[in-house]
Amino acid sequence: MSRTSSRRFRLTAALGAATALALAGCSSSGSAGGDGSVGFITGKGGIDTAAVGSRTDAPDISGTGLDGTGTLRLADYRGKVVVLNIWGSWCSPCRAEAKGLQASSEKYGDKVQFLGINTRDTDPANAVAFEKNFGVTYPSIYDPDGTQILKFPKGSLNPQSIPTTIVIDKDGKLAARAMHALSGEDLDKMIEPVLAESK
Repeated sequence: MSRTSSRRFRLTAALGAATALALAGCSSSGSAGGDGSVGFITGKGGIDTAAVGSRTDAPDISGTGLDGTGTLRLADYRGKVVVLNIWGSWCSPCRAEAKGLQASSEKYGDKVQFLGINTRDTDPANAVAFEKNFGVTYPSIYDPDGTQILKFPKGSLNPQSIPTTIVIDKDGKLAARAMHALSGEDLDKMIEPVLAESK
């Protein structure tokens, strides 16, 4: 396969995955479940969790920030609990949860790092306007074609809809996932047990 053909194939796969995410997601009803062989436990409210000994490594997520300056890397936050939110300005449930996510990021402060992945916004100005409108101050990676989302291994706590929120433990492993808009209370249920492991 030529370099050009390979590049086209990767782009087509990324766009296909992003489209599938959009079709499956952007609704307030997440699908619960997981691969029992890797120790998933489905909790209340569509929150999936993985026990400490059976968690999958988070992928090497990185990309340009929405402000266009510098590169954001998930790996830079190793040693901290990270809340990773996958969102788009076009997504109604994303709008519904945005202020709550921001409030939680302020509540947890330095104890938890919040990071977004913005997807399927063809113009970053739309995503920047979204953040300004909802007062979101934590950083987001601009990933319009879903390239970073494709890095999550299948059979793990991978994103399958938009919005998806994933909690990553201090060792960089996927600990919890919700594939619907979250309330602050539900987000606490995802964060607190993982944060407690760090003490």
